[in-house]
Amino acid sequence: MVKAVIFDMDGLLLDTEKLLVRFWVRAANEAGFPMEREHALAIRSLHRKFAIPYLRGLFGEEFDYVKIRSRRMELMNEYLSQNPLKLKRGAKELLAFLNGNGIPAAIATATDLERTRDYLTRVGIFGCFDKIVCATMVGEGKPKPDIYLYAASQLGLEPRECMALEDSPNGVRSAASAGCVTVMVPDLTPPDGELSDLAYACAGSLEDVIGLINEVDSEVGNPG
Repeated sequence: MVKAVIFDMDGLLLDTEKLLVRFWVRAANEAGFPMEREHALAIRSLHRKFAIPYLRGLFGEEFDYVKIRSRRMELMNEYLSQNPLKLKRGAKELLAFLNGNGIPAAIATATDLERTRDYLTRVGIFGCFDKIVCATMVGEGKPKPDIYLYAASQLGLEPRECMALEDSPNGVRSAASAGCVTVMVPDLTPPDGELSDLAYACAGSLEDVIGLINEVDSEVGNPG
């Protein structure tokens, strides 16, 4: 039975992943590094412990992750000061379903707590979540399982009792390795063989997750 749902944020709830990719590329290019879209896609939800060696392996030890990331954040802030944040399709419907059925919801995101609160408040859903967990609160971020293990513990549940919703490969790996019922809701990356094997299911939108919750509950309730 699904006793709680744990959400990723960027690219899953919010239509921000394409912006993060765009501004990573722009910030790196400004600094003189030939980053392309595929490189930025690979570091979505990836903890800096893993992102730094990955990027330096591509572009050399002189790649200043902290400086370039800071510029990426600056570009993102400039964009959001002039353009509204957008919720992904089905987000409000799924959150209303969870609230109506007494199913707790949590956030497990690589984004820091201050920006997470800001973003969720901007789109009017900050109050929909029982717990918010960020990568800075755990030992290792995605794709390691720490953030989902901690989120489940904060909800007072076992990971297997939680459905985890993710859009990126690193997020799917994190949730699946934690033992959550993992559902991929693709944003910029379609599921490949590995991700399909790791995930319980792939949903076309967040609204489609409602049916998957009922499906899991039906399977658990059916003795055979």
